[in-house]
Amino acid sequence: MNNTDNYINSGLRVLEIETKAIEDLKQYISTDFSQACEMMLGCVGKVVVTGMGKSGHIANKIAATLASTGTPAFYMHPGEAGHGDLGMLSKQDVLLAISNSGETDEVLALLPVVKRMGIRIIAMSGNPASRLAEYSDVHLCIKVEKEACSLGLAPTSSTTATLVMGDALAIALLDARGFSSDDFALSHPQGALGRKLLLKLADVMHSGDQVPIVDSKETISSALLEISNKGLGMAAVVNDAGQFEGIFTDGDLRRVIDAKVDIHHTPIADVMTKSAVTVTADMLAAEALNIMETRSINGLVVLDNNRIPVGALNMLDLLKAGVA
Repeated sequence: MNNTDNYINSGLRVLEIETKAIEDLKQYISTDFSQACEMMLGCVGKVVVTGMGKSGHIANKIAATLASTGTPAFYMHPGEAGHGDLGMLSKQDVLLAISNSGETDEVLALLPVVKRMGIRIIAMSGNPASRLAEYSDVHLCIKVEKEACSLGLAPTSSTTATLVMGDALAIALLDARGFSSDDFALSHPQGALGRKLLLKLADVMHSGDQVPIVDSKETISSALLEISNKGLGMAAVVNDAGQFEGIFTDGDLRRVIDAKVDIHHTPIADVMTKSAVTVTADMLAAEALNIMETRSINGLVVLDNNRIPVGALNMLDLLKAGVA
C-alpha cells in the first residue's frame, strides 16, 4: 500500500470514528440538556465558559457561538481565573465548565469560589461520576467510545463531541429566543453576513444626477443617449410630473431593433416596459438581490412615496457592495 492510500485510509477512519461519536451524543440530549438550556436562557448576567488545554480552545469557540447567536457569553481561562480573572464573574452569571475527564485541576480549583458566590454551574464532561459532574447543578455528558487518534491519546473525538454539544446549546437557545437574521446581522456588521443582512438600497444605489431618467415624450434615440451616459443599462421613464411610468432596458432595445422600429421618431413611451418592478430606498439590499434573481432582471429603479425615481442600481452594484 502506498502513502496515498495510507493517508486516505487514515482520514476515512477518523471521519468514521468522529461521526459515531456525534451520533452517540443523541442519547445525552435529554432532560439535563433541557435544564441547561433553561438555566442559560434565564441567566440575567452572562454565560462564562471555561476549560483548559484543548477543552479551553473548544470552550472559547462555544462562548463565541453563544455570543453571536443571542446569548451573552465570554471565555475565561481557568489558569488566569485563579490569579484575578475570577473578578469577571458576578452572582447573576452561569458558569459552563468543560473538562473531558471532569478532573482538570485548574477547573476544579475554581469551584469552591464559584459555589460560594452562588453561581450556578453547568458541567460538560465525559465522566458523569467525576468531581466536576458532582459539583455542578447540571451535567451534560459528552462521553465518546474512543478518540480518533490511533494512539488513543490526542483529544479528537472528545473535542468534536464537545463542540457539537456546544452548538446544540447555542442553537436551542437561539430558537427559544426567537433570534432573527436581523439580530444576527447586528452582531456581525463588519462581515459579509452583516453586509447582506443590514445594507439597504439607499446605501448602494446611484442617486441624484447619476439616475438615468427620460421623459415619456422623448424619442428612443434620446433614451439611448441617457442610458449610455449613465452606464446602468436602463433608464426610468417619467411623465410631466416626474412620476415613474416605466423602464427601458438593454433587453427592450434588442426587441426594438428586431422589430425595425424607427428609433429617431418613436417616443420611448411606445416601447417601454410599463409593468416594471420597482423598489424603495429602505428595502434591504438582500431583498433586492432576491427580486433580481427571481425575475431574471439586471436592474431596478428606486422610487419614493410619490413614485418619483430617486435611485437606480444593477447587479454590478450589489456585487461591489459584497451582497451578491
